[in-house]
Amino acid sequence: MLQLHLVVLAWGFTAILGKLITLPAIDVTIWRTAMAAAGLAVIALVARIRIRLAASTAGAFLGTGLLIGWHWMLFFLSARLGSASVTLAAMPTVMIWCSLIEPLFDGTRRWSRTELLVGLVMGGAVWMIYRFEFAQWLGFTVGLVSAFLAALFAVINKSFAGKHPPVVICGFQMVGACLSCVALLPFTSTSLTIPAGPDLLWLLVLSQVCTVGAYIGYLDVLQRMSVFTINVVYNLEPVYGIVLAALILGDTERMSGGFYLGAGIIIAVVMGLPWARRKLNDATALTALGE
Repeated sequence: MLQLHLVVLAWGFTAILGKLITLPAIDVTIWRTAMAAAGLAVIALVARIRIRLAASTAGAFLGTGLLIGWHWMLFFLSARLGSASVTLAAMPTVMIWCSLIEPLFDGTRRWSRTELLVGLVMGGAVWMIYRFEFAQWLGFTVGLVSAFLAALFAVINKSFAGKHPPVVICGFQMVGACLSCVALLPFTSTSLTIPAGPDLLWLLVLSQVCTVGAYIGYLDVLQRMSVFTINVVYNLEPVYGIVLAALILGDTERMSGGFYLGAGIIIAVVMGLPWARRKLNDATALTALGE
């Protein structure tokens, strides 16, 4: 359990690293994904995992990498436009986005009343954050778009599960994420900057600890713990991140009471949804037995 909490803590630290690194958001994403891809390649070579794939399969993995790359780029941009806390408050909406998107890809699943009700409650909480932190509306909006891309990636990535080694899938996706962000450089006003000093150090932490290390740790606990328990603990990510942001970044992360109320509602709803789903599944199973 401690290992899982450390993994979630590492993920919650990424928004803070996005504030500490002085490079543009697109540069941060390019270097993060390039370094992560290199780290995953080393792991695959050491573990003697075959990394050659059919062209169509490799193309699919590279394509989904575009989604995660743009998600991270917008994630870091959100933290620059607003604050790390505002960015982290937007991330729990990934679960609701997934609930809305998944039925469009999976014809066997429909929107449930519980998920739609949760979506309405979360919508009210999002409005509350806009209401009390309007000065950071742009950062929060970019964070919501970033969360949508993360949900789209998660839904599509679900179809790849179990078909290839996770290290291979993630490695190709990191390459796709890196290339997709490099392709955007000509349309920006910046050129790729070579990191040095503290930026290089924080990028190494971001890519190897918060990406590769956390990913491997997540795969390890996934083999030993239930998905339900993992999802409940995973939802603590914004809590850890907001607390760390206040401790590390200081007064710039002090938000209004309305923000914390709205963020608290979002986090509580997201944490409560797995419990609600489990209760509904148990009730359905009991009903089926009774019939």
